[in-house]
Amino acid sequence: MGEMIQFKRPDGKMSSGYLARPATGGDTAPGLVVIQEWWGLNDQMKKVADRYAAQGYRSLVPDLYRGKLAKDADEAGQMMNALNFGDAATQDIRAAALWLRASGAKVAVVGYCMGGALTLIASVKVPELDAGVCFYGIPPKQAADPAQMRVPFQGHFANKDTWCTPAAVSGLEADLKKTKVKWEIYRYDADHAFVNETRPDVYNAAAAKQSFERSLTFLKAHVG
Repeated sequence: MGEMIQFKRPDGKMSSGYLARPATGGDTAPGLVVIQEWWGLNDQMKKVADRYAAQGYRSLVPDLYRGKLAKDADEAGQMMNALNFGDAATQDIRAAALWLRASGAKVAVVGYCMGGALTLIASVKVPELDAGVCFYGIPPKQAADPAQMRVPFQGHFANKDTWCTPAAVSGLEADLKKTKVKWEIYRYDADHAFVNETRPDVYNAAAAKQSFERSLTFLKAHVG
């Protein structure tokens, strides 16, 4: 359904990513920058983009690891820790948003796990975005202060998450209350990565379905 494309970053370097196009709407369909988990741009992330494309969004997943994929959690952790989050947000993610916006369409960002944290950073720092949807990812406040959120924001979090803990989510809510943007936070009685169908140890079909439907309602309201 999709293809790999290249697009230019604001600093002039090239970035690549997986583009899934909707059946209708062509180049004027609303855009969605989809941000990978810490595993890399793998088949599961491509399927996420395909799923949003099937709902009418041009979905572009920037390849933040430049073609590398993690074989296990240890390697994924090392690759995530080696990633420059500021550069990923303000160069690769912004480049994807600029590419999608070239047709005049509105653009949102949606990310999972590591990509959820990057979604929050991008929603604060990338001016070309119109909305952000975050799945179980919160960056350190020095990376981006949620109180400076500049676009409508939706977050999905797991009550059994040991990384984005319920307390951390409550802190995020407190920061978002200081903003003037529309925001909504949903909590699920599930584990971290509950949307990832390739991980039977944590996948929660009911929570995955409900959160996807909520994201579609939110995206339709803010980017069309």
